[in-house]
Amino acid sequence: MTIAYDSPTAIKTFLEAEGLAMSKRFGQNFLVDRNAREKLYSALEASAPLHIWEIGPGIGAMTALLLERGHRVTAFEIDHGFARILRDLFGANPGFTLVEGDFLKTWRGERGVTGMAGEKSEASSAGGMPDIIFGNLPYNVALAIIADLLENNWVPRKMVFTVQKEAARRIAAGPGTKDYAAFSVLCASVCRAKILYDIGASAFWPRPRVTSSVVTLEPRPEPIAGDDRAGFSRFVRSAFSSRRKTLRNNLIAMDRNFAAALDPTLEALGIVADIRAEALIPEQLASVYFALKASAH
Repeated sequence: MTIAYDSPTAIKTFLEAEGLAMSKRFGQNFLVDRNAREKLYSALEASAPLHIWEIGPGIGAMTALLLERGHRVTAFEIDHGFARILRDLFGANPGFTLVEGDFLKTWRGERGVTGMAGEKSEASSAGGMPDIIFGNLPYNVALAIIADLLENNWVPRKMVFTVQKEAARRIAAGPGTKDYAAFSVLCASVCRAKILYDIGASAFWPRPRVTSSVVTLEPRPEPIAGDDRAGFSRFVRSAFSSRRKTLRNNLIAMDRNFAAALDPTLEALGIVADIRAEALIPEQLASVYFALKASAH
């Protein structure tokens, strides 16, 4: 079985012959531009053979490229029809492992953990931590996937994702900008995020109605500790819950137990009481979080 990955017509004919269809539910778009795939591969900076997790491989255009370059690929595919195709195409390759199902529900088992603190579970024989996580993420779940990875007690040395341009801006946004949000703070507290370049709709089939961007996330030297990430993420979501309200009012609305400790905490940290969360850098928000956490004990 071979697939002409550069031809939308050939792909459409192949899918019809296999009794498959594109799913709007899963946000499926195939990267049919060969140059775009090569550029995406270059962004991985994977010169030596590595273990790579691919999220949403579809019918395997990038999977084929990765295997050809000698990498070990663990592919996570939610669409059962596409999973069947991937199994037929690459199942005989010893470097290929297919994980069928929702990435959000399956990735911990492949890594061999089940909890925030890294409690061990039985992983698959081909499991283990990857060197790189990469994928053309469905627009409707991209941020949920990235957040789920970042809120846990581990990230790989590099993650490269293709996401909707607006999502990329939120990932990499800095304080005081319109895209700066709780998710930006989570990303910056765990990783260094960077937007590499845009990919136009013409590179995909079917053509999406939006522009995509390629983003990289690499671990920062002193990230928020793994056991604190989920709690800190909830904290910053509350801090940004209403952009019209001050940090103080948003936090008190989240937990009235903060009221007594909040004002002296902000004063001790040199933060004015009427400031809004979007004016603070991630390190300042982390200082508030840890100070309030300490005062609660």
